[in-house]
Amino acid sequence: MSRIVRFLSSLAAVVGIALAMGLWVAPAEAAPSSPVQGEVRRVDPDGGRITLKHGPIPELELPAMTLVYRVQDKALIVPLKPGDSVVFTADRVDGQYVIISIRR
Repeated sequence: MSRIVRFLSSLAAVVGIALAMGLWVAPAEAAPSSPVQGEVRRVDPDGGRITLKHGPIPELELPAMTLVYRVQDKALIVPLKPGDSVVFTADRVDGQYVIISIRR
């Protein structure tokens, strides 16, 4: 048996034991953000996306940046246009950043 096969077998055994003992916990999703101020840069209602420039979002471990977000409800972004100042909340869902609420 090669060293790699022995290593992988040992690793699988350790992970299996850790799972059985409750020592291995999957990383939790971040909590939804507090309200954040931002500026609309681009709106794509058909694609369900909006690009926002915003300050840091500690709950999502995001620094100040411009980022493309998905939206849960496309109707939320229909009235928005580039240049609008907004307040929004976001969350990380299945590894993607998603707007939960947004208003001018």
